[in-house]
Amino acid sequence: MVGATKESSLTLERGLALLQAVAEAESEAPSISELATAIGASRAAVYRLLVPLQARGLVRREGSKVRLGLGVLRLASNVLPQLRMAANPALRELAEKVGATAHLTVADGSEAQAVAVVEPSWTAFHVAYRVGSRHPVHRGAAGKAISQPVESWVVSAGELQPNAYGVAAPVRGVPGLRASVGVVALERLDADIVGPHVVRAAEEVAAALK
Repeated sequence: MVGATKESSLTLERGLALLQAVAEAESEAPSISELATAIGASRAAVYRLLVPLQARGLVRREGSKVRLGLGVLRLASNVLPQLRMAANPALRELAEKVGATAHLTVADGSEAQAVAVVEPSWTAFHVAYRVGSRHPVHRGAAGKAISQPVESWVVSAGELQPNAYGVAAPVRGVPGLRASVGVVALERLDADIVGPHVVRAAEEVAAALK
């Protein structure tokens, strides 16, 4: 029984490695031989591993070439709602504590996209930040924090919107996710006070996503 469980685990691991190899291939549609080399398996093993992935629509074969299937899109469509659900408690606490609009922003290529936004309930005025808003990943606190090499905060002033001030920190330790948590306000924020709260919220979001 232990041997069978271990074999199943290895098969799953190889199947996931194969799916990742298809997704990350430099060519648009890698060949069976290229995939075999990428995951360190024989061509026959790759053919076997492709069967359940094809059955679930995660990949499709075109002769000896392999592409991602539409099943990946269906899985991807569920990612953002789950990110929002996991992040909202930490964002709500951050927004209420700081009195500014809190957000989770993820990198999408060269752009940064807001995927979860929580506005404070007790302030007279606050920034209305729309879910789905995009901006260059190298601009604004939210974008710059994504590439921040250490768990600290980044400050911006008027880079994305006149008279808007932001503080953001990177979300670390979640494989495959490049993201930040931040706040944006209509008045200058005291980064020495707000920064630690933002870092703590980013850590809580990372813990919720693991």
